[in-house]
Formats: sequence, structure tokens, C-alpha cells
Amino acid sequence: MQKIHASITAVGGYVPDYVLTNAELETMMDTTDEWIQSRTGIQERRILKGAGKGSSDMAVEAVKNLLAKRGISPKEIDLVICATTTPDMQFPATANVICDKAGMTNAWGYDVSAACSGFIFALTTGSQFIETGKHKKVIVIGVDKMSSILNYEDRTTAIIFGDGAGAVLLEPDTEGYGIIDSLQRTDGSGRVFLHQKAGGSVKPATIETVMNKEHYVYQEGQQVFKFAVKNMADVAAEIMGRNGLTADNVHWLVPHQANKRIINATADRMNLAPEKVMVNIHRYGNTTNGTLPLCLWEWENKMHRGDNIILAAFGGGFTWGSTYIRWAYDTPAKA
Repeated sequence: MQKIHASITAVGGYVPDYVLTNAELETMMDTTDEWIQSRTGIQERRILKGAGKGSSDMAVEAVKNLLAKRGISPKEIDLVICATTTPDMQFPATANVICDKAGMTNAWGYDVSAACSGFIFALTTGSQFIETGKHKKVIVIGVDKMSSILNYEDRTTAIIFGDGAGAVLLEPDTEGYGIIDSLQRTDGSGRVFLHQKAGGSVKPATIETVMNKEHYVYQEGQQVFKFAVKNMADVAAEIMGRNGLTADNVHWLVPHQANKRIINATADRMNLAPEKVMVNIHRYGNTTNGTLPLCLWEWENKMHRGDNIILAAFGGGFTWGSTYIRWAYDTPAKA
């Protein structure tokens, strides 16, 4: 019996229209364009504007984009997994809201929360439903409206993050294409360095937590950077080694867009040339769960059937992971 792999057969993406530049941030806090770019590589980021707009609204646009490319109806989707740190509400799951808004009425869905590694964790989970034969069409979404949990007086966090969404469609493949291998890691002791202090069951929202600005992202940047540089690079190198891959036969690195220096360190550990590394942090910042699928969306026209692709991410918690994909299709422009 031929082995079934979960193959990515379509990619969709969406970023909001509003562009928040470093120049505008200079008017909001004590920072400069030079300071931001030298430390992060970010020049601008996208922000979702409009009353009542949330993560699901961006995700729906990415899903619509994906379905149109694949030429299928939303009713054909079996399962939706949404990786997000900024759900529309505490409950119900944002995946359920997306299914309703996008007309995926035959699908069931749920959310995955693993900070910036969430998309890799969700992709690995979604692939299991394809590989076992349980489902034929699974959509995995990475989306965050990080602007909703940022303190725009805090230059250590507000300069980094942006809003955006990406989505991939998984379908069965028996020709050796698709998700070949995945690695996931967690270390809960890292939670003290990157988290949201209030709003959970340990510290529910009160007037005091709001006044103390405890519902925003809290980060100890140096500690997070130290762990991210090592672990994201390590896990990418590990998945290469156990699959017999070298810098010569890896076509693309898709790194989490947290910091340009972390991206460079990961590529250096893999001995990859810069032209093999997908980088859009300068335009979108860190969209958390959205970074990896947004890269796939933007680079879709450059990837070829059979390309060896490595995804790597690191997130709060701490969480980190890597996925090895053998790309399954040429885009219509090259087909």
C-alpha cells in the first residue's frame, strides 16, 4: 500500500491595507527608524483597522483566496485548524467562526495555541487527518491581530508585531510529495520571558489589571532572543540531518519572521545562501502565527514541484519546531 502524505495544494494570504511605518512609530514612542531596523530588520507592518474586525476576518480573506486558486467550494472542506494567539473571543473557537463566515458548513474546526510556533504545530496536526485517510481536504490557518494586544507606548514590543493571515490546503498525495517530517519542542519554563500577564484563569480581567496594562504582550527581549537563536537554528539543522538534506538540496528556508538576526542565524546554521531564505519581515513585521503561511503565499510563484522546503519557528512558551516539505505543485504561471 502506498504511503499517504499530506500535500499542500493551495496557499492563500491576506494583509490589511493600513501600513504602520517606523516613521509613524517615532511620533508615538521614544524610538527611531534606525533603532528599529538595526535591531529587527522591520521597516513597516500592517494593522487591521475597523470596529468589530478581528482575526477571523483576515483569515476568511485568506481562505477565500485559497479556495479560488484551487477552484473548489467551501463546502468541500472537511476540517479547519486555526493557529492563533489572538482569537476573536475566548470561546467559541475562531476556527468555528471562520467556517461560518466562509461558508465551510460541512467542516468541523478548532484552534491551536502555541504562540509563534502555532502554525507548525497546527500543520503537523492537520497532516495526521490526511495521512490516516480520515479527511481529504483540511485547511490550516495562521492568523493574528497582534495590534489588539500591544501597548503602543512600549517600544520593546510594539515595534515588532503586525497583523496578517495565511492559509494552506492539505490533500492526500501518494507520489512522495507533501509533509515528509516534523519536529516540535516545548519548554514551559520559558513562559516567564514572553507572555500576556492577565486575562486567563490565573489572573482574570479586573479594573486593576486593565489599569496596570497587563493585557498586553510582555517580553524580556534578550532572554527570548538567546533561546530563539539557538533553538530555531538547532531544530532546522536537526530535521535536515535526519532526512539526509544538505544546503545543496534544500531549495527554500521558510523561517518565522521574528527578527532578521534570528533568521540569519538559522540560515547560517543550515549553510544556506541568502537567496534561498524567504524574508518579508521588513514589510509585515512579526505576524506571529501568520508569518510562515504568508511567506508561502508570497513565494508561491517561485516554488517548483519537488522543491525541498524547511519551515522553522520559535515562539513564547517556549515552543519551537521545524517541518520538512517536498513541494507538490508548480503554480499556474509555470505549469
